[in-house]
Amino acid sequence: MSSTMIRAYNMKAVVIHQFVSDYDEVVVSEVEPPKQQDSVIIQVKAAGVNFVDTLYARGKHQNNRSLVRPPFTLGLEFAGTILSVPASAPADFPFRAGDHVFGDGLGAYSEQVALSLTAASQSLHLVPPTWSFADAAGLAATLPVSYGALIAQGGLKPGETVLVLGAAGGLGVMAVQVAATLGCRVIGVAAGAEKCAVVKSCGAEACVDYSVPSSAEWWMDVNTLTDGCGVDVVFDPIGMVEKSLKCLAHRGRILIVGFAARDETSLEKVPMNRVLLKQAQLIGYRYGESSRRYPEEKAKLWKELQPFMRTIRATRASRPVAGLSCSPFMSHQKIVLGLDSGDVVPEVQQVSS
Repeated sequence: MSSTMIRAYNMKAVVIHQFVSDYDEVVVSEVEPPKQQDSVIIQVKAAGVNFVDTLYARGKHQNNRSLVRPPFTLGLEFAGTILSVPASAPADFPFRAGDHVFGDGLGAYSEQVALSLTAASQSLHLVPPTWSFADAAGLAATLPVSYGALIAQGGLKPGETVLVLGAAGGLGVMAVQVAATLGCRVIGVAAGAEKCAVVKSCGAEACVDYSVPSSAEWWMDVNTLTDGCGVDVVFDPIGMVEKSLKCLAHRGRILIVGFAARDETSLEKVPMNRVLLKQAQLIGYRYGESSRRYPEEKAKLWKELQPFMRTIRATRASRPVAGLSCSPFMSHQKIVLGLDSGDVVPEVQQVSS
């Protein structure tokens, strides 16, 4: 198959040679480009910055126990141009050199990434015509997680009331849009008027600003907004199950997708008597683990996502970082933990041909 010439000299990548204790230790390395044989090679144009990346760098993610060990290249989602497709690809392989694609897979903080034919078939998707590379780069690790948790795992139905915590973050803005598109009433929780404006622009009926000093506890505001009935479903990527139970309707569901507001020293201890009294369901969802164990589910999920792709609006942080350099990674903790208005998207330096 046709291909674009791939340069033979070294390229830049953010390689974790050993787990770090300080983000200043994360540096850009010169590495050899990926080999062409039997791999799809993508020139990375933009890469998303996710909270999970900070955990991977420090060795604090559950995957660091076996699946992700040094040395490895950081980055979980990317968008770019296919440089080459191996001659061994079947005739019905859905991608060609020159296609604009986005996808997920470890190693996105690099000028080029390589995927096996199987991985490419499962992880790559064409960039929507009206989207930029930067728009698409923050999609592969957010939209399927939010959709999978709400629809596939949570059984969300039209007409239900959904509470989205961390609603201005990468997962949150997608959860708001998925629920609103399905015909649900959506209430978001975020910090600050600017972030609440983002949440409402994505389809939320209301957004509780928990940063206002004079405001009541956010769960009390949610109860007020629901006339004391509570919400049917809580989407929780930050780790607020205990407080969510206080504004959950009887027989409601709490979808646990992360603990971004916590670390290993502050994980929740949930009072199970409250779970029993409300006959609540606590439902965990891990998109990555589900994809590894049940690849057919991943394919089904992305097929179901296609109608949503026509209406989902790309949201990006107001502070993208241009160029593959140390800067976005040395301040990685500040960027990711201090800004929840969407993924920070470093524009990765283009590869010369």
